[in-house]
Amino acid sequence: MRRFAGIVGGLLAAAALGAQGATTAPTKSPSADEIIAGYVKTIGGMEKLEAIKTLKKSGRYTSGGGLEAKVVEESKRPEMVRQEFVLQGMIGVTAWDGKTGWKIEPWQGKKDVEPLGEEELKQVIEDADFDGPLIHYKEKGNTVELVGTEPVEGTDAYKLKVTLKAGDVQYFYMDTDYFVPIKIEKTRMIRGAPRESETSLGDYKEVAGVYFPHSFESGAKGSANRSKIVYDKYEANVPLDDGRFRPPATTATATPAAPAKRGTP
Repeated sequence: MRRFAGIVGGLLAAAALGAQGATTAPTKSPSADEIIAGYVKTIGGMEKLEAIKTLKKSGRYTSGGGLEAKVVEESKRPEMVRQEFVLQGMIGVTAWDGKTGWKIEPWQGKKDVEPLGEEELKQVIEDADFDGPLIHYKEKGNTVELVGTEPVEGTDAYKLKVTLKAGDVQYFYMDTDYFVPIKIEKTRMIRGAPRESETSLGDYKEVAGVYFPHSFESGAKGSANRSKIVYDKYEANVPLDDGRFRPPATTATATPAAPAKRGTP
């Protein structure tokens, strides 16, 4: 049995996706745009996706060393995100309000808002992309090309090379039957050296008519050491005031980030 069949579970039983699940793999590889269109169709369609204006995810983080924490992520269109990491009663926050990236790290007695470092800023801006880099990629200044087909844990996958507007490169491995991402590889230049990471996505479940992955397992490429986030609750279109994403007024103020738009270096 193909790996993805177990991941989607209830997705296969959904009548709206019955025709998609019944198709066989094409003899000729589709284009990158056709793969992305198939992805959007499989998860529920553009209309349902764009009807979701806010999204709140709650779950648990587990590190390879056994560390556990509660995680909450709140997202709001077009490009705002707030991420909370709750450990031993302390709440760490990382956020982007569309203009400013900031954080609060209370682990060493810190309580004030701090500006994000360069790599932290890149990551949170990527996370703030509500639909991800594939959907409307041209409007975002990204480029996408199909570079081949590779197996991912026994599942055939189309390999899409995604070059973000900022220049960073990611590889999305899309299931050949259902066109959804099952793995993402990223390469970043950190202090002049490339650093590769990979994330496996799974446990797709329906939320407000759209299927989202609920399980994310990440680590350095080729490493057995993995961290995992499992979201047990998604809430769509919950009220989220813009102030949730702005830095709170403290004695230290987060400095505005240089990039004014998502993906700008």
